[in-house]
Amino acid sequence: MSETSAERQQTDEAAANAIVVDDHTVNANYANFCRISGTPEEVIIDFGVNMHPTGPSDTPIPLAQRVITNWYTAKRLLYALHVTLERHENVFGTLETDMQKRVQQR
Repeated sequence: MSETSAERQQTDEAAANAIVVDDHTVNANYANFCRISGTPEEVIIDFGVNMHPTGPSDTPIPLAQRVITNWYTAKRLLYALHVTLERHENVFGTLETDMQKRVQQR
C-alpha cells in the first residue's frame, strides 16, 4: 500500500512541527503523594513520598519536587494525563484508586 502525496505531505509537516527535547540532564523522582494549590496566575503541584500511604501518620511527608505552571499549561497537562490513563486502562483494565477496594479484590 503506497502513500498518497497528501499523506506524505501531512507526514512531512508533522515531522517539521515535532518538538525536540533534550533530557540528558533531567532528574527523576518517585512520588506517591501530591498536593495541588494555586493562585489566580499559577498552579502549584508538590510531589513527595508518603511512607505511610495506608493510614494516618505523625510523620510529615517530605516533598521532593515542586512544579509551578500557568493555568493553560495545567489544563493541557490534565488532558494529556487523561488521554494517557485512558489508553493504559484500555489495555490493562481499570485502575482502582481506592486502596481498600484493591485489597478486597485479591
